[in-house]
Amino acid sequence: MTYRLCTNIALLSGVGAKLQLKLKKMGLESVQDLLFYFPFRYDDFRNLVSISELKNKAGEDITVLAKLQMIKNRRGWKSKKNITEAIFADSNGDVLRVIWFNQSYLTKVLHPGDMVNLSGKVKLDVIGAQLVSPTYEKVSMNFGIDPTSILPLKREEGQDPTLYPSLKIGVHTGRLVPIYPTTSGITQKQIRFLIKQVISVVVDLEEWIPDNILEDYDLVDIKSAVSGAHFPIDEINLDTSLKRLKFGELFTLQLKGELARQKRQKQIAPNIKFKETEIKKFVQGLPFKLTSAQKKASWDILQDLAKDYPMNRLVSGDVGSGKTVVAGMALLNTVLNDWQAVMLAPTEILATQHFNSLQQMLPKKIVIGLLTKDNIKLANKNMLETSSIGCKKRIKELVANGGIDILIGTHAVLSADIIFKNLGLVVVDEQHRFGVEQRKMIKEKNEGVHFLSMTATPIPRSLALTLYGDLEISPIDEMPLGRKKILTRLVPKNKRSEAYKFIKEKIKAGRQVFVICPLVDEQEGNEKKSVLSEYKKLSQEIYPDLRVGYLYGKMKSAEKEKVMAKFKNKEIDLLVSTSVIEVGVDVPNAVIMMIEGAENFGLAQLHQFRGRVGRGVHQSYCFLFAETDNIDSIKRLEYFEQLDNGFKLAEKDLETRGPGEVYGKKQSGGMKLKIAKLSDKALIQKARKAAQLVILNLDNWTDKKFKQRMKRLATGVHLE
Repeated sequence: MTYRLCTNIALLSGVGAKLQLKLKKMGLESVQDLLFYFPFRYDDFRNLVSISELKNKAGEDITVLAKLQMIKNRRGWKSKKNITEAIFADSNGDVLRVIWFNQSYLTKVLHPGDMVNLSGKVKLDVIGAQLVSPTYEKVSMNFGIDPTSILPLKREEGQDPTLYPSLKIGVHTGRLVPIYPTTSGITQKQIRFLIKQVISVVVDLEEWIPDNILEDYDLVDIKSAVSGAHFPIDEINLDTSLKRLKFGELFTLQLKGELARQKRQKQIAPNIKFKETEIKKFVQGLPFKLTSAQKKASWDILQDLAKDYPMNRLVSGDVGSGKTVVAGMALLNTVLNDWQAVMLAPTEILATQHFNSLQQMLPKKIVIGLLTKDNIKLANKNMLETSSIGCKKRIKELVANGGIDILIGTHAVLSADIIFKNLGLVVVDEQHRFGVEQRKMIKEKNEGVHFLSMTATPIPRSLALTLYGDLEISPIDEMPLGRKKILTRLVPKNKRSEAYKFIKEKIKAGRQVFVICPLVDEQEGNEKKSVLSEYKKLSQEIYPDLRVGYLYGKMKSAEKEKVMAKFKNKEIDLLVSTSVIEVGVDVPNAVIMMIEGAENFGLAQLHQFRGRVGRGVHQSYCFLFAETDNIDSIKRLEYFEQLDNGFKLAEKDLETRGPGEVYGKKQSGGMKLKIAKLSDKALIQKARKAAQLVILNLDNWTDKKFKQRMKRLATGVHLE
């Protein structure tokens, strides 16, 4: 029996209608889906021991080969659980007790006389060794063979497995056993069984990376890699398999980036000249002095704008490093060249703040508009109608006829009916907060215009190279002069009352406080703090004499604006909020950031929260309240307590929590990395180098399959 990658999973043995539906929910519909559904870890059950040795193996993962003597079901008198009890014996006559919970069907599967591999963790009690809920697997073997004659099963690394006796190494036991992400109603055994069916008989799993690249980077072929990732012989086999699969993913990303760069450099963009006199006047009029990093980033952008192909640059700066003024300079230079500009932000709060900031920063003659789902404004109010419908219609007219120089907004700006007369520059703030498809829409709708991205999540160089193969990077790694370091403290449970007292003292001195919670209401997760319950506790129990407000993302725009206005006007002492205030909110009088359930946030996100304070002349503080005793979580928070460098924190987040925590679900989902990690720095560099060489010599390639793949990549390419 052979299969093709496109074969429907329903045609495999053991897949009925119910299982097919469950597999579909996991994204598994074809043989290809199965083969590229990789384990997230492996249980090492290669340590085959005799029953007599178990008394010295407490807590260890082992595999025992034994014959079933007796098996029966009973009901627990206290727990009321269905318990399956079994007795096994090996050729030495030693006996082993085994129990399973709620698996009464085992009495129909296993029968006295069956030879079985049992893999699990050894437990000891007053009677002796036992296995609780081990993985089991029937073994075809003549019981006349003494199990001790085939020990140890654990091979020396790299040793030929064919040199071993004829014990059949199982799929589920006696090996490095793959453990897959799964869902209710689907067992690990079912997934392994399905993959084992097809892994050696797929006829069209073909290598696409050219032989010379495989050879240069010491990579195995794709078939060997897929097989070794699911059912590795040993650690070396696993490592070489994962290396090939990782390289393939990273190589594809880098090829897409290089193709995008090539495509971009063939496009014609507005030639936006550097207006030296006006820009110098703008800089001299600022109430602060630009840092060296701000000057460097601004000069990079101004030079890019003057090129005849589109800019595609990312300004990556720490919280409070002054990215907005850099963007403001680019917007001003664009408008001075008689081109329009648009600035996108992920939230209405941030878009509104940019609207207000740019109004104050830029010359009054520049017309700035604001367009969000529920909020429409214009710097010159006389140009707008009074109703929201009339306002939007008027905004669209002004954008279309060039009456608006700079339009600031959220996703609402992406609607098809917003058409610019002569758009020259698109600026996207917190660009990772926009989904992949939204970013694609932005660029395809405005092909040929200059594109500037900004993020307050500092990006390690290795991460930037992976995520943004076509982007030029301008880091702003300096903080404005005079900015005080925010003092961060992890507050033990027994010190909460002291922290509350300190907070009240600061409020009585005229300062304000942010309080961050992971959730809106308790129904979403009882183990985490919620905004509404925290608001109730603070306003009724802890600070009944203070003014407490709350804010969360799903509130109506008008309500959110009203709450933020009250907070900025010092009518609210403590503002309890979700992560909606993560980016962009600027309230200089707020000097304390109190984070409940701090262990639920990544380091980069905690750093974003911390950056909401420390923006005024007063000393600021960040208090971390954790609801966990987990040692690793506490260590991570202690690391955050000691470090205020966003770039280093982002690196640490990659190591401890992965890219999804650094960039959020939308971003990590768009990356489609199944095996590779963004901490694979050396492999990232190799994949980038290989991709650059390929693109440079693309016309000389004779490998037809590879060239076809490149065409498919090129067809789907967008400036990512």
